[in-house]
Amino acid sequence: MTLPPCYSWSPVGATVSVPYEAPQGRRINAIGGYISNGPEAGTFEYAVYASLPACKSKKRRKSAAEVAASYGLTLDEVGAIDSVRLVSFVWRLAGRPAIYAEDWKRTCPLVVILDNYSVHKSQTVQEAKPALEAANITLLYLPSYCPELSDIEPIWQAVKHHEMQDRSQTEVKAMKQAVECALAKKAEALRDRQARTTNLLCEAA
Repeated sequence: MTLPPCYSWSPVGATVSVPYEAPQGRRINAIGGYISNGPEAGTFEYAVYASLPACKSKKRRKSAAEVAASYGLTLDEVGAIDSVRLVSFVWRLAGRPAIYAEDWKRTCPLVVILDNYSVHKSQTVQEAKPALEAANITLLYLPSYCPELSDIEPIWQAVKHHEMQDRSQTEVKAMKQAVECALAKKAEALRDRQARTTNLLCEAA
């Protein structure tokens, strides 16, 4: 709920006060994909979910939907990024429509580069590989401990340390909205940067 403070300044003799909100099981999980090459270059897709504290009450437990509603969220907005959500996101990144033919296939190959997080290599993901490959989608894993090889790492860093100017929130819904706003802003900036690069290359040609 409170991002780690980066750095700040204050007049001599004044004390900087940094608000802090204990997480208490609340956090925001985000998954993203940045297309760095090809006709879709500059596209940044993302999905954001909220993690909520586990219920410790001995009374009748609320349903997952009721718990989500108590925080002003829907069930689809809550939970961890598991293997099922990862595979669904890869299909979304690939551009597969909601209604599609069984033999749907991308005309342009897509290589999705992943790190070695356990979810990325789970049984569910391995089972999805044949269908992904048949649709012209390849999963490629980075060497271990090499985040510098990933084009999306600088994007996450920029969002966390520059786009998230309000560093602390008291409500998980407000934090989720702040993260979504920061990611949307970054996605727009990436599109604009790619458009300017393309225009410059066209002018040079």
